[in-house]
Amino acid sequence: MDDDTTAQSSISGSSISNPERIRALAHPLRLALLDHLGNVEDATATQCAEAVGESVASCSFHLHTLAKYGFIEPAPRRGRERPWRSTVRGGMDVRPSAEMPGSRHAVAELAGMQVLRQAERVRAYLATLPEESEEWVQASTVTSSTFWATPEELARLSEHLQTVAAEWFGGREADPAKRPAGARRSHVFATANPEPLEGGER
Repeated sequence: MDDDTTAQSSISGSSISNPERIRALAHPLRLALLDHLGNVEDATATQCAEAVGESVASCSFHLHTLAKYGFIEPAPRRGRERPWRSTVRGGMDVRPSAEMPGSRHAVAELAGMQVLRQAERVRAYLATLPEESEEWVQASTVTSSTFWATPEELARLSEHLQTVAAEWFGGREADPAKRPAGARRSHVFATANPEPLEGGER
């Protein structure tokens, strides 16, 4: 089934199917912290708190939880400061596995949370359209499509979307020198999923 997709977090790389690790991500503040650390070289709990609008104590607790499950790690200390940095800048492929009982439920929980977060992000942008420049308004899109596909075809489409995203995003996040003049941080959120089966249909 990607947050940085329906089953991948907005956060692509090695596949994560362990339910415990997936559930460790399924918290709004942890996702916000992981997003922030993905956008900066490193940050302390205090800096994270300022960025996400939460208390330092709460951020510190959730940063330690993310570290426990390997999503972040301590960065080199700066004097008395103890910053953290992301270990998943390349992204993560979070998906269920038949060999991991409970992974489907864990993925569904995390993906559902990501859908809500991304929907709110899009709504926040749309609220700024009256003040946005014409070129950026015309460059943006909110679109959806309905089609018939086999599991194999849907899997090919999902892989294609991930490949296209990697072509556009690769390197620019980590290296500002690769960003063209006038570039703004942008987002894409896409799902590729079948409609639920009706009744006993199989």
